[in-house]
Amino acid sequence: MRFPLLLTLQALWLSVCQATQHYPTTWGHYDLCKSHGYTDEGPTWYYMACQPEAADMTKYLKVYLDPPNITCGDPPETYCTLENPYMCNNECDAATEELAHPPELMFDFEGRNPTTFWQSSSWKKYPKPLAVNITLSWNKTIELTDDIVITFESGRPEQMVLEKSLDYGRSWQPYQFYATDCLDAFTMEPKTVKDITQHTLLDIICTEEYSRGYVWKNDKTVRFEIKDRFALFAGPKLHNMASLYGQLDTTKNLRDFFTITDLRIRLLRPATGATMVDENNLSRYFYAISDIKVHGRCKCNLHANSCIFDKERLTCECEHNTTGPDCGRCKRNYQARAWSAGSYLPIPKGTANICLPNSVGPVIGGRGKRLQRRPDLNPDLDNEKPSISPESPGIISGGKDVEAL
Repeated sequence: MRFPLLLTLQALWLSVCQATQHYPTTWGHYDLCKSHGYTDEGPTWYYMACQPEAADMTKYLKVYLDPPNITCGDPPETYCTLENPYMCNNECDAATEELAHPPELMFDFEGRNPTTFWQSSSWKKYPKPLAVNITLSWNKTIELTDDIVITFESGRPEQMVLEKSLDYGRSWQPYQFYATDCLDAFTMEPKTVKDITQHTLLDIICTEEYSRGYVWKNDKTVRFEIKDRFALFAGPKLHNMASLYGQLDTTKNLRDFFTITDLRIRLLRPATGATMVDENNLSRYFYAISDIKVHGRCKCNLHANSCIFDKERLTCECEHNTTGPDCGRCKRNYQARAWSAGSYLPIPKGTANICLPNSVGPVIGGRGKRLQRRPDLNPDLDNEKPSISPESPGIISGGKDVEAL
């Protein structure tokens, strides 16, 4: 179902003001795929690299739990608080709406009182591990633009792994390990994101920063720091985005690092608040998550500035005579040269690398290379006449998120 997008002139002006306030014009927003212009031969299109705006991607995912029956409440169960084993007045009952804690409460509106959250069953099978996999699936390639943040209501887990997939869940690779003791849990030296350099950005680390300490009522979040990694190229306040765009444009491994189709949160050991597990009161130990934040954009290979959520699926609205869910191939009859992703370079508007009509004949020219002819100034390369039209409804469009890449 297409969701309505109603923009008043005032709201549009505010978004433009915010964007220009945070981004110097020389950075480029890559929010326009083409612009209307004129040459000596008449009206034409100028083509540019483009991408959708960043958004809250949790609105478009599906969540899967393994084991499927790990959510509390069937049968009903009473829980104790971690800090006070004698305070056992929290009940979970899947049959009662007010007492149920289903998975969708990880993604609902925050700010409610009391806080809503998903909750697992307790560690009643100790010493068998209380292991839970939470898989977030988009059925679409997306690019991360901000930190992944997971908020726990039961104390942060003592052991956890964040994993990513680039092939719709067929294979997985770790993003980061989390533990109170990295050496003991994963035989890895503990590190933080501050230990990462430009040369080690792709290294997988184990961090103790989000697991140690029994102050869980104040420290609830676990992060995977996207922006700190961006800052290795763009500077501490992300003021040098041109440098980051240049690296993304020329380094496939770097682009792939920030690209996912699925995320998996592997919860391996819950918070215990002590060195020893109290086997006489196992109802103190469980997982509870009140919020997951994943900020990103549809990957459209710099060939679209909008992304539609229709029939439970995200799809790029492709420009530049490209097609496919990620604009990953040329349209029929537009295959005079091989498809290529758009290019961030040259800054600030990039290169569109549009697909050429077959009538042009075979053209040799790779990504970002200059051709003898100027396809970016040819009005016949689109099936449409140059015109200026408002945004279509139901889209995630480009260049409006000032906090994102």
